Amino acid sequence: MGQVARRWALMAAGLACGTATAVLDVAALLVGALPGRAGTAVPARVAAWERARVVAFLGGERPPQGAVVERRAALAYLAVRWAVGLLGGLVLLSVLVGAAYGSFLVWLWFFYLDRWWLVAPSGVGGVFLIFLAAYAVFAVAALETAVARRFLGPGREEVLERRIRELAESRAGVVEAVHDERRRIERDLHDGVQQRLVALGMLLGRARRRGDEGGELLAQAHQEARQALTELRDVAWRVYPAVLDEDGLRAALEAVAERSPLPVRLAYRVGGEPPRAVAAVTYFTVSEAVTNAVKHSGAGTIGVEVTDAGGGVDVRVTDDGVGGADPAGGGLLGLARRVAALDGRLSVSSPPGGPTVIGAELPCA
Repeated sequence: MGQVARRWALMAAGLACGTATAVLDVAALLVGALPGRAGTAVPARVAAWERARVVAFLGGERPPQGAVVERRAALAYLAVRWAVGLLGGLVLLSVLVGAAYGSFLVWLWFFYLDRWWLVAPSGVGGVFLIFLAAYAVFAVAALETAVARRFLGPGREEVLERRIRELAESRAGVVEAVHDERRRIERDLHDGVQQRLVALGMLLGRARRRGDEGGELLAQAHQEARQALTELRDVAWRVYPAVLDEDGLRAALEAVAERSPLPVRLAYRVGGEPPRAVAAVTYFTVSEAVTNAVKHSGAGTIGVEVTDAGGGVDVRVTDDGVGGADPAGGGLLGLARRVAALDGRLSVSSPPGGPTVIGAELPCA
């Protein structure tokens, strides 16, 4: 419910801005009728501003980087857009009028209780008007987005081409991420577990040659065996934690927090268990981000937030370290590829001096 309310408020703000810029749209249309550079540049610039507003507030399709608005498309868009902007203002005004009349139901108890049959219908009508106008905000926002897409693009073919490029890039990234994961597993087994097992074999061989005098060597061999098992469990855990399937995402993230040498504050606010693929990417995102913070950030505490995001999962990992994390580094690049495989988006903010914030938006659909 809170997510819907925030989305409605953002759309209402976008429509309010659109109402204010409707006059600017009309002015740009008049300037566009003039010959010369101003008649071309002004409508295109105003149309680009309007498209940026639609993207920022109303959830419109983000244009390709470096896209240019042509004069004819800009004039056609502004000719329709100013009317849609006034419609948005009328809808917002209806919300305010409905709120004013709906407030009669509150004043009724203090000032009009003796004439309630005269005031109550106005209050009920105001509440009904609020409901209709609040729903109309979503409708006008959708209309704004459709108008921008119709005149300024991207068109259906352009969207499909971009989608094909994104899928090709994400597929290549997934393949590369799988290869990186295999190399890391081989390195962990070779440099860790394999070396300990070799040392264990040597200790057992020496103990056999000593016979009954090899008690100390057998104790060392026992310790090496225990350490090898611990490292083998760690490798298996990094490949895929069994607790994720057995007890769910929350338990897996709590295990990450418990295993971390730094204190981790975990805030988990997800209703129900997300799909298995989303849960796995969420786990690996948190695990890798916490591991990077422990190794490289010099942080004292780490914060992990996993929340619902209107049909998806939002992940946010924050540390109070020195900052300077490189998004193109091996660990973060692998995370970006994992997230992109689910059509998600990874963001990294790590200014010098910190804090470092790693965010991931993962759609569940």
